[in-house]
Amino acid sequence: MIEIYTDGAASGNPGPGGYGVILRSGNHYKELSAGFRMTTNNRMELLATIVGLTALKTPGQEVTIFSDSKYVIDSVEKKWVFGWLKTGFKGKKNKDLWLMFLNVHKLHNVKFVWVKGHNNHPENERCDELAVAASKNKTAQTIDTVFESENRNRNPQNNDTFSVGS
Repeated sequence: MIEIYTDGAASGNPGPGGYGVILRSGNHYKELSAGFRMTTNNRMELLATIVGLTALKTPGQEVTIFSDSKYVIDSVEKKWVFGWLKTGFKGKKNKDLWLMFLNVHKLHNVKFVWVKGHNNHPENERCDELAVAASKNKTAQTIDTVFESENRNRNPQNNDTFSVGS
């Protein structure tokens, strides 16, 4: 049995963000995190889940994912994401990440457990620490290219690569 604990964070939503993941199985324990210069909390919650599942080396694992994200858990457990797939994610956000999730999710037997965030759950608190620290580490932040591209296309006045008069 493999346990994956996840959390995502974004300051400003959208704003700088990050994710934190703990993988645990028997005596094995691993922490993963990364930060992004501009993203959303929901993207980081979903990406944490994807990163956790992607880190598993062998397909067919029994996996329990502990998350405080109703967005992620309800989308999967209530099978909304499978309906969104059939409609090409029309009108839904985060298509890129949901497609990644579906590809890695199908490799394992996954169940979700919701944990209340910021409620002294040790692994959830640790994942939050990892996510927040990653979101604040400007020297290690990467670019959420899909989010920034989509955001730039919706709000051209917010395009930080274009300035009037240059």
